[in-house]
Amino acid sequence: MPRPMHFEIEAGVPERAMKFYGELFGWTFKQWGEEPYWLVTTGDPKAPGIDGGLMARRGAGPEGAQPVNAFVCIVDVPDIDAALARVVELGGTITVPKVAVPTVGWLGYGKDPEGNVFGMMRMDESAR
Repeated sequence: MPRPMHFEIEAGVPERAMKFYGELFGWTFKQWGEEPYWLVTTGDPKAPGIDGGLMARRGAGPEGAQPVNAFVCIVDVPDIDAALARVVELGGTITVPKVAVPTVGWLGYGKDPEGNVFGMMRMDESAR
């Protein structure tokens, strides 16, 4: 059964968000390579919960769509293409088509019929 495996926080000023969440919850942040993306550690990996990422908020999307102002959960799926197709079949929309996250997997974002954005990831170290 697919489960949330990762969350993302988009921030207008990433450094300010890292300071906020670090002081509020004790979360730690580590930049992922040279990318403008920071891995978020929320606690002991043996305890229940998930870790995530923090990145600079993207600007308005196509047709004047608003930037994301929320935590975005990423759900682990066995087949990203089938999962993206199913989003549309169920009345949702694709906000970001499948994209490779090098050495991690295949990522895509959807929007449910209520307007909530979520991500789906098919883990695959060979993704390029």
